[in-house]
This record gives sequence, C-alpha cells and structure tokens, in this order.
Amino acid sequence: MSVEKITRMANDIAKFMESKPHDEGVALLAAHINDFWDPRMRRQLFEILDAGGAGLRPLVRDAGPAIRRPVAEAA
Repeated sequence: MSVEKITRMANDIAKFMESKPHDEGVALLAAHINDFWDPRMRRQLFEILDAGGAGLRPLVRDAGPAIRRPVAEAA
C-alpha cells in the first residue's frame, strides 16, 4: 500500500475522531487501528511516524504510542 494511501486512511479516521474530546479521540483512533489494520499496514504507518509523521494529522501522531507496533519480520 502506498504511503499516500496509509496517510489518507489514518487521517480519515482522525477526522472522524476529532469530534470527540482529545483523549477519547486518541484512544478510539488507536483502538480502531489496532483492531482493524493488519501488521503490514501498521508497519507502514510506523515508518511514516518514525520519519516524523509528515502529512499525518496531529491526532494520528498523538495516538502513535497507543498503537501496537508490529513485530519485526524475520530476515
């Protein structure tokens, strides 16, 4: 999946969650990604976050610590 698509998907979830109080939005966004995104998608999201989170809405960046980081793939 492209960086643009992962960014758009995460930002779309964040836009919806921004209607909630900040802490609740962060928790709900992280829960959604943890529950519905496969490890490959989460790995791509962490590549974006680890590079500074360019293009991601602040709520996505704030939710980063609550999102499960996938286990590294064996080489």
